[in-house]
Amino acid sequence: QVQLVESGGGLVQPGGSLRLSCVASGNIFGGNIMSWHRQAPGKQRELVAAMSNDGMTNHVPAVRGRFTISRDNAKNTVYLQMNNLKPEDTAVYYCNLNQFTRGTYWGQGTQVTVSS
Repeated sequence: QVQLVESGGGLVQPGGSLRLSCVASGNIFGGNIMSWHRQAPGKQRELVAAMSNDGMTNHVPAVRGRFTISRDNAKNTVYLQMNNLKPEDTAVYYCNLNQFTRGTYWGQGTQVTVSS
């Protein structure tokens, strides 16, 4: 089995920064993609950024230039550096590990609130 544990959420003022972390444990295999998603109240969960284990990244347009995904494969950890946060970034942020035929897994989520 696989477990994902997120941390780093909280309350921040507009323009501020947060860094989310997600540690994966269990049966982790190479060739995977780790990603961050978010879900705001009343909205569907949406992709924020993704990164393959060989370093390819994708950031959705809404966060490009403000958020940066990175990972430490040796630690099975993915990060999301969030700068210049806006109220519309308020959501529960979820970590995802996609191991394709070996399964996909979600963390429990961490709340990010951007408010003055």
